[in-house]
Amino acid sequence: MPTDTALGPGPALVVKTVAIVQARMRSSRLPGKVMAPVGDTPLLGLLLARLSLATKVDEVVVATSDQPVDDVIATYAEGLGHRVHRGSERDVLDRFYGAAIGAGADVVVRITADCPLVDAGLVDEVISARAEQGVAYASNTEPPTFPDGLDVEVFTMSAMERAWREAQAPGDREHVTPFIIRQSHEHSATVLNDQNLAGARWTVDEPEDLELVRRVFSNFYPRMDFSWREVVALMSASPEIFAVNLHIGRNEGERMGSGQKLWKRASRVIAGGNMLLSKRPDMFLPDRWPTYFSKAKGCRVWDLDGREYIDMSLMGVGTNTLGYGHPAVDAAVRKAVDDGNMSTLNCPEEVLLAERLVDMHRWADMVRFARTGGEADAVAVRIGRAASGRDRVAICGYHGWHDWYLAANVGQHERLAEHLLPGLAPVGVPQSLGGTVLPFEYNRLDQLRALLATYDDIGVIVMEPVRSMEPINGFLSEVRKLAIERGIVLIFDECTAGFRETFGGAHLKYGVEPDLAVFGKALGNGYAITAVLGRRAVMEAAQDSFISSTFWTERIGTVAALATLTEMERLRSWERITEAGRALIKGWRELAERHSLSIQVTGMPALATFTFNRPDARACKTFLTQEMLRLGFLSTPSVYSCTAHDVAVHAEYFAALDEVFAMISAGDVEARVTGPLCNEGFGRLT
Repeated sequence: MPTDTALGPGPALVVKTVAIVQARMRSSRLPGKVMAPVGDTPLLGLLLARLSLATKVDEVVVATSDQPVDDVIATYAEGLGHRVHRGSERDVLDRFYGAAIGAGADVVVRITADCPLVDAGLVDEVISARAEQGVAYASNTEPPTFPDGLDVEVFTMSAMERAWREAQAPGDREHVTPFIIRQSHEHSATVLNDQNLAGARWTVDEPEDLELVRRVFSNFYPRMDFSWREVVALMSASPEIFAVNLHIGRNEGERMGSGQKLWKRASRVIAGGNMLLSKRPDMFLPDRWPTYFSKAKGCRVWDLDGREYIDMSLMGVGTNTLGYGHPAVDAAVRKAVDDGNMSTLNCPEEVLLAERLVDMHRWADMVRFARTGGEADAVAVRIGRAASGRDRVAICGYHGWHDWYLAANVGQHERLAEHLLPGLAPVGVPQSLGGTVLPFEYNRLDQLRALLATYDDIGVIVMEPVRSMEPINGFLSEVRKLAIERGIVLIFDECTAGFRETFGGAHLKYGVEPDLAVFGKALGNGYAITAVLGRRAVMEAAQDSFISSTFWTERIGTVAALATLTEMERLRSWERITEAGRALIKGWRELAERHSLSIQVTGMPALATFTFNRPDARACKTFLTQEMLRLGFLSTPSVYSCTAHDVAVHAEYFAALDEVFAMISAGDVEARVTGPLCNEGFGRLT
C-alpha cells in the first residue's frame, strides 16, 4: 500500500516510496561482488531481504545495466519477486530515473548493492526525516557519522527529474545524486548518529570488505534481521573481526578513477602489478595516476574514464617517435594480421628488414631479431662472449633485467646505482655470477682502463653510446681503441638512443663503429621488435651457441619495423624530434629563469630531462605531475619527443607549465602534494 508522506510543506499526500538498488557485475575493484556468496546466499539477496523489512518503503526495485553480463542480476532479482529495470551502464542517473518512472515513484530511496548491512530501521528514519522537514533531499551521509555501508539517500521524484534533465557532468550522471545535493543544499535534511562511527567500513569494494561481511553474517546466522546497532556491539566486543579492512579509507572509490581501481585489482593478481617498472603509477603520482589507457593517437592518450591527456612524458617509454597509432605503420600491421602472423614457415619480411638495417650500417654484415630490449642485450652479450672466448663483461649504462647484467650487484648492491637502477638487490641472481660484470661510468676512461688492468679476461664491453650526456675527449673513440687492442667485442646498446639523432644508431653521429649494436624501442613505433646487428666474424659465433625463441619469428614486429623505417626516412623524424627536444630545453630554461627556479637539464634533445636543484626536488617532481595532470597533461621532467609534438602542442604545454612553475616558486610544495611522493628507484610493490 502507498505510504502517507508529505512531499513538502502543506497537507499530507498519498505518495509511493520506492527503494532503488543499483547493481552491476562489472565493479571496477571487485567484479561480480553483488553475486558473491555470503554463506549460501548471494550478497545481493541478503541486501534485498534486509531492505524489504523497511516499513516505509512500498517497493524495492533493482536497477541494473542492459549489458549481457548483468543478465544474472536481472534473473536473480526477478526470481525473488522484485521489479527490475535495465538501462545504461555508465549513465546511472538515467537508469535510476527509468526505474523510478517504471515503478511510479513519488519518493526515491537510493541504495547501492555493495551495502548488504543496510539497516531497515535506519532507512525508515531517513525517509521520515525528509517527510517531516518537507525537503527535497535527505541522507545520513552529509556529514557521515554512520559506518560506511549504511548510506541512505532519499529524494523527491521532482528533484531527480530536474537532475535527469539538466545534469551534464559525467560524475553527476554516474553517481546519481551530486547534482541533487548541490541544488537542494538549502532544502535538505540530515540524520546524524549520536556517536561518530564514520571510520568503520561495512561496505564491499575490496576482497577484505567481503571477508568482513561474511564474518558478520556468520556471527548472526541464521538471523538476517539483526540491526546495525547489534553490529556495532559486535565490533566493540570482537574488534578482531573488523580488523581485516581497517587499511581502506571511507569512500575511497569516489576519489579514484577507473584506472586506479583497476590497478588495485592488478596488484592482487599480477606480481608487481604490471610488467614494466617504468609504468607503475607510484613512479609518477601514487594513488592519482590514471595508470591505464583506453586509446592513444598522436601524442594524446585517453584514460579508462574517457579523459584526454597530452602525453609530455614517456610516449610509450620511448617506443613511439612517430606518435601513437601512426596510420601507415598500423595499416601495414593490419595487412600482416589479415595475411597471417605465424606459421610453420618463416616470414619473408625478416630478410627484407635485415637487409635494410645492414644497408643503413655499412660496418655491419648480419642481424638477429628478438622482441624486447632486455633479451636482445642478452643475445648480444652471449654472442660477444662466444666470439671473444672470455666471460667478464664491462658495462656502462642500463641494459635490462637479465641475470648477466644484474650480476653487477651481486655482493655489492649499489654498483648499478649510477646506471638508472638505484636500490636494486639482485635477488634470484646466482651468487656464482658475482664479479662477472664490472661497471664503469660514462666519460670515465680511467675507470675502464683500471678494469682492464685488473682483469685480463674481459671479453665484452657493453655501453650506451649516448644518453644523459655527450661524449667528451674522444671517449667513444678511445673505448673503441682499447677494445681493438685487447681483442674485446664492443657492443653499443642503442635500444634507447637509436633513431633519435640519426637515421639509425647514434654512434653514426660520432663516427665510431662497434662490433655489435642493439636496437629496440623506436624501431617498430610501438610494436615489439628488436635487432642485434654485427660484423660477420662476431655474429657467426651465434651459430655455436643456442639462441632461439618461437616468437622471435612472428610477422607483426618485422612488418611494423619496415613501415616505421619508411616513415622515418620520409618524415626525417630524427631531425623533427631533435628540434622538438631543443625547443623543450629552451622553454624549460626560460620558464625556470622567469620563476627564479634552479634546474639542471640533461640528455639528448629527443630524450631531455630536467631536475630541480633543491632539497625538495622529489616533492617538486611529484607536484609537477599532479598539477599538470589536473591541467590535462601526462607530464614528468623527462620527455621522449615524437613527431606529433608540434608548435601548437608545445604552446599548450608551456602555458600549463608556466602556471605550475609559478606554484613551485611560491614554496611549501610538499604540503600541497595531495598524496604520497613519487618513487624514484626500484621498490617492492606492497
